[in-house]
Amino acid sequence: MQGSDTGPGLRLSVVIPVYNEVKTLEAVLDKVLARPETWEVILVDDASRDGSRDYLRTLEGTDRVRVLFHEKNRGKGAALRTGFAAAVGDLVLIQDADLEYDPEDYPHLLAPILSGKADVVFGSRFLGGPHRVLYFWHSVANRVLTLFSNMLNDINLSDMEVCYKVFRREILEKIAIESDRFGVEPELTAKVARLGARIYEVPVSYYGRTYEEGKKIGWRDGLAAFWWIARFGIFHRG
Repeated sequence: MQGSDTGPGLRLSVVIPVYNEVKTLEAVLDKVLARPETWEVILVDDASRDGSRDYLRTLEGTDRVRVLFHEKNRGKGAALRTGFAAAVGDLVLIQDADLEYDPEDYPHLLAPILSGKADVVFGSRFLGGPHRVLYFWHSVANRVLTLFSNMLNDINLSDMEVCYKVFRREILEKIAIESDRFGVEPELTAKVARLGARIYEVPVSYYGRTYEEGKKIGWRDGLAAFWWIARFGIFHRG
């Protein structure tokens, strides 16, 4: 049995890539399933080694939940590619498996699409939502990467690297994800911009983690992001 429609007959698929998130996974899933907007949840385990896979196996057969497994670690982009291919909803939302983003923001993320104004909605950690105060240089790096992406794609986002992105299905069907790892964020941004999709941003809350609490993205990922932005903004116009 699937969940209810989000409104105007639209069904929401929530795709959750999972890699070593056993400490937060159950709490995140409970929050997502508690949202009335959620029609189905697709969890894609990317070869976790911390017990996440054992927990996910207990969910097989759970109402509104589908679990998919990668036998080798391939990265967030690969997990999203798998999840998007399996999603059957009219709208598809990306949710991380940690507790940095709050599903209570779903109504705000969906509103521009449900009102007929948007094809894609990005959350933004920099537009006034509550957020945990953490690393200064992380926020600087995010803003620099977003500026570089905006310059190449001729858009004015405030937070390109944000997890929360929602897509109409017909938009996703026009995008073939090539990036296996964190390059998926600039790739999705460049490709929806190139499609001429109507993109909106809304503020979202953000409860960032420290590295001791399990944060995975580091400075090497930031450097790699410059390459992905250039690749999809300059060298990959097809």
